[in-house]
Amino acid sequence: MLDIWRETECVRFGDVDRSDRLTLGSVFSFFQEAAISHAADLGVGRDALASTGQAWILSRLSLFIERRPAYGETVEVSTWPRGCEKLFALRDYAIRDSGGIAVVRGRGAWLVLDTEKRRPLRPQPLVETLPPNSGINALKGSGDSTCPTGLKLRENLVKKMEHDALYSDIDFYGHANNARYIQWIQDAADINMLTKAAQIRFDINYLSEVLPGDKVELWTAPLTEPGENEEESSCNDYPSLPGQNFAYEGRRPEAAQAVFRAELRFGFD
Repeated sequence: MLDIWRETECVRFGDVDRSDRLTLGSVFSFFQEAAISHAADLGVGRDALASTGQAWILSRLSLFIERRPAYGETVEVSTWPRGCEKLFALRDYAIRDSGGIAVVRGRGAWLVLDTEKRRPLRPQPLVETLPPNSGINALKGSGDSTCPTGLKLRENLVKKMEHDALYSDIDFYGHANNARYIQWIQDAADINMLTKAAQIRFDINYLSEVLPGDKVELWTAPLTEPGENEEESSCNDYPSLPGQNFAYEGRRPEAAQAVFRAELRFGFD
């Protein structure tokens, strides 16, 4: 069993946008696949948990893209468990270039779900069997057990679009996959900012699962205060990008219930 999981990947045509650089959605896919492989190697993967009626569910994730790898570039994707805080099992991520420089860094907070009752369980019995990786931090300035921040409710959001959860959104567990939420946010974001961005900071809280046929409204608004919410973040080396920051919320239209909250920040060369 490996304390830190490493995979070598090539940035493919489907991983880039018209700038010829890695997209935010592709970063999530790289992270997800590496985490799935590592969990299986550690004996706490999908099949092992399914045998006991459990599943890993991503609840929060924070990441910072310092440089977007280009099409055809070979990168190393790595991930490792980082202990737990309350109900959250923490996992760090990094994408390094050929020179070993971490160009993308992130931390996720996972829940152990009782798949029958759809309720979270204490993760400690599983996490105690995993390597602690004490002091190995993907996010600069973060402590050994610093959970990604909970994002606050925003009052000034306006509706941007709607999305029906269809076949391509649904994963093995019968609900919208965490990476698909990122695709929805990208579709609701400004295409020119997404394309031109040299650095991207992204934080997301998953609040409620989305099932086949559910309709999700995408609401958004600018974050007008420089550095807003950064003091609460699990990463204190994010850049302050005033005027280029946005809040997003996915809502069920019939009850105005939030299914996710996210914040997206851009940096430009």
